[in-house]
Amino acid sequence: MAPKKNARDRVTTPTPAVAAQDVKMAAPAASFPPAKTSGKASRANWDEVLLNIYQYYMKETPQRTKLIDAFLFFLVVVGGLQFVYCVLAGNYPFNAFLSGFCASVGQFVLAVSLRIQTTTANKSDFPSVSHERAFADFVVCSLILHFFCVNFIN
Repeated sequence: MAPKKNARDRVTTPTPAVAAQDVKMAAPAASFPPAKTSGKASRANWDEVLLNIYQYYMKETPQRTKLIDAFLFFLVVVGGLQFVYCVLAGNYPFNAFLSGFCASVGQFVLAVSLRIQTTTANKSDFPSVSHERAFADFVVCSLILHFFCVNFIN
């Protein structure tokens, strides 16, 4: 049997008169004019933010992580170029496009996992994984990935 419903459980909808009063009361509070900023001031602010992020990254990030980040950027560029080539020139050997694009995406995922495992801030999440073991896992998984991609081309 279905449970009985109480009056407390019912959802009530406001009557149109009550809803109109709520709209009238809320309208003056929300009618503040938006703050205007000049284009140059906001651009300078964004430039400062990006400069601070870049300086912090260069100062605080270990060289190993910077190298992985450069490889990640390379993989994004390669995947993007393959996709643009497929759109512009066509995808006649479709298996080749799929294999190359999946290889770059798969390698990107493996490199991100390597970056996560070797970052010192995440050491508590991976207490039993050393940097050497993480890199060995990355190499083995990369070999398996590329083996399947090469076999997929035919």
